[in-house]
Amino acid sequence: MSDDFENEPELPDAASSARAPRPFTLGRLLLAGAIVVLLIALFLPAVRTSRSAARRAQCVNNMREIALALHNYELAYEALPPAYTADAHGRPLHSWRTLILPYLEQEELYRTIDLAKPWNDPANAAALGTSLAVYHCPESRAAPNTTTYLAIAGPNDCLIPRTPRRLAEITDPRESTLMVIEAGEENAVPWMAPVDADEPLVLSLGPTTKLHHAGGMNACYVNGRVSFLKAGTPGAVRRAMMSISGNDNDVVVEW
Repeated sequence: MSDDFENEPELPDAASSARAPRPFTLGRLLLAGAIVVLLIALFLPAVRTSRSAARRAQCVNNMREIALALHNYELAYEALPPAYTADAHGRPLHSWRTLILPYLEQEELYRTIDLAKPWNDPANAAALGTSLAVYHCPESRAAPNTTTYLAIAGPNDCLIPRTPRRLAEITDPRESTLMVIEAGEENAVPWMAPVDADEPLVLSLGPTTKLHHAGGMNACYVNGRVSFLKAGTPGAVRRAMMSISGNDNDVVVEW
């Protein structure tokens, strides 16, 4: 009897049966895959939104640094820089972006530039090829040494070609008078180029422009404030914001 008992097969207890792995069928595999895909689909938009917000914040910080540099230049020279310098024949030499380099902690780069020769002269090739993060929106896909931060330049605008502008000449409210605007990707220029934003360019920026930020663009005002300018802002409002002495106190600007 004992022999028969010893030869009987051992039956698994309840605990060992519960621990036995269930077969991994094709249906379960497909279900697991679908769950993973769903989680990725839900997660990616949040990641993209977070990255976009971080880049927009960096762009705002860039423009604040530029505004501060312009004001520090004004403190040193008692006037804002000209939109660009020119030679004896009136030909453009250097942009305001070059002139404010010492106030952007770029004194060493500034000293390498020959201000008596044009910005694109071979003597200035090394500086021209230099990439400056402060002049480049993180969302831009243009060459690293380009910029879309353009000053509002014209006879009745913040910066004047060839001539410094005294702040006292700006009689419109400084908190709503444009100084620098972020143009579209197609408006990118080498940061040393004496090229800026005139009225037609500013009026052309809209929903069909390749803007770096959805719905509008960052803009810097004479008082140093940076805000988001909506792509749908009416042309009349933009003209008033560009003017430095148009008695535009009654113009309502949506921030």
